Amino acid sequence: MFTFMGVTLQSLSVSCGINFECFNMASVAFHNQVLGSLSIFNSCHYSFTPRNFHYITILRDPVSRYLSEWRHVQRGATWKASLHVCDGRPPTSEELPSCYTGDDWSGCPLKEFMDCPYNLANNRQVRMLSDLTLVGCYNLSVMPEKQRNKVLLESAKSNLKHMAFFGLTEFQRKTQYLFEKTFNMNFISPFTQYNTTRASSVEINEEIQKRIEGLNFLDMELYSYAKDLFLQRYQFMRQKEHQEARRKRQEQRKFLKGRLLQTHFQSQGQGQSQNPNQNQSQNPNPNANQNLTQNLTQNLMQNLMQNLTQSLSQKENRESLKQNSGKEQNDNTSNGTNDYIGSVEKWR
Repeated sequence: MFTFMGVTLQSLSVSCGINFECFNMASVAFHNQVLGSLSIFNSCHYSFTPRNFHYITILRDPVSRYLSEWRHVQRGATWKASLHVCDGRPPTSEELPSCYTGDDWSGCPLKEFMDCPYNLANNRQVRMLSDLTLVGCYNLSVMPEKQRNKVLLESAKSNLKHMAFFGLTEFQRKTQYLFEKTFNMNFISPFTQYNTTRASSVEINEEIQKRIEGLNFLDMELYSYAKDLFLQRYQFMRQKEHQEARRKRQEQRKFLKGRLLQTHFQSQGQGQSQNPNQNQSQNPNPNANQNLTQNLTQNLMQNLMQNLTQSLSQKENRESLKQNSGKEQNDNTSNGTNDYIGSVEKWR
């Protein structure tokens, strides 16, 4: 199961690891990114195949996401099929009243959309990522509002931190890079950063901007946390890539040095074996000849290796400067990044 733009996408048998031996239907209900129920209709032989699943999500700037959902609802979209099952049951009509009467909320003005206190668009990303059972699901009378908000936000942050991967809509290329490095997979084409969307076409003044930010204050805080954690993870992966490239270059230099030495001594041995008498007559002192050969070999190798490593060393120096410039940011790495560093190989 995956979450995109803070909305849970449902998956059926393949994602659940169920092998069916007939054509009967499986009903899988998801809520809050947690497998809620699985019902097999009719008699059917099936087996569960163990698989390694990872939760991922993509977050979006809260204001843009809110405006995008409003435009979606304005065009007639509804979530009537969503059961909102939490702790084994859906919410009552008293716990989750509807914001509109009729079949849908099409043509809804933005002010009316913002004025509904039961609108699930408010702080949707925090609610979708948190464990609602910690606050009594949709029953607002279980605990004070301030405490409820704190619990939801901390739960969302914790779940996000422990996800195998998450991305940000505003950083498409970096999101692609992190996904590919985390799961050791490559997309066939690069992601495209679209800065023009339906939400961006909505013109709002500063007052409405502040109003939307206030309605989504939990999402605003979560997004700030997610952005910081995302960029730290990206920086870590870039440094790891540079270190791996440096290690390969060092191994390549060692290999080339060995080949050069091997070629040189082979040529020396072949020359001596072909003209043993001539070499002996021209060099009556074998010790002096050996010392001269060693000195020539050493000078030759120094010149060759100096020319070979000059360009590679310059590249390493440039990479070191980049890493030192980001050292201050790395020193402030959060626990989320530490968990990420220790778990990347496990996710693969």
